[in-house]
Amino acid sequence: MTGKVPRTGWQRLSCGPGAKGERRYDWALIATDSSVHRLLIRRSLSNPSDLAFYVCHMPRPVPLQRLVEVAGVRWTIEECFQTGKNEAAFDHYQVRLYPAWYRYITLAMLALAFLAVTRAAPSPELAPSVRTGAGQLIVISANEIRRLFALLTRPPIDENHILHWSHWRRRHQTRARQSHYQRQQLKDR
Repeated sequence: MTGKVPRTGWQRLSCGPGAKGERRYDWALIATDSSVHRLLIRRSLSNPSDLAFYVCHMPRPVPLQRLVEVAGVRWTIEECFQTGKNEAAFDHYQVRLYPAWYRYITLAMLALAFLAVTRAAPSPELAPSVRTGAGQLIVISANEIRRLFALLTRPPIDENHILHWSHWRRRHQTRARQSHYQRQQLKDR
């Protein structure tokens, strides 16, 4: 595999929607010495010297648009792993044996799924739209869900006290956020 990609070898395709609209790049697919591998190249429209490379395993032909869509999913997968590291400690295990790692990562993924589902559909006591005298509470965070889950699943305790404590804490976080924004506005003047 040598040489330059000919001008006609590039196709302008979208790898999916982004925060600012479609993510359009120029793409080229290059044959390699292997019969089942191809090199997919992405070129930036604004800076043609900015290239990204993907090795594609293709035992049978795949349309370029499909390869581009799959390459576009990479960022979503990386965001999911980063969330898993931050919220469920994916990266806190030192791998020694595969079965132990598999059990750990399965439990961590289950914890992440629990946090995501709980945050997406909170109970009325945890709903982010609960009003207080100071206004609306901030949205419940994954840290707050973990804290509540740990407290509510211990041996017998007063659930109302824990929920009241969470409400009080979030109300004060809201006040702190409002004060911070007010101070910032005063500085900007």
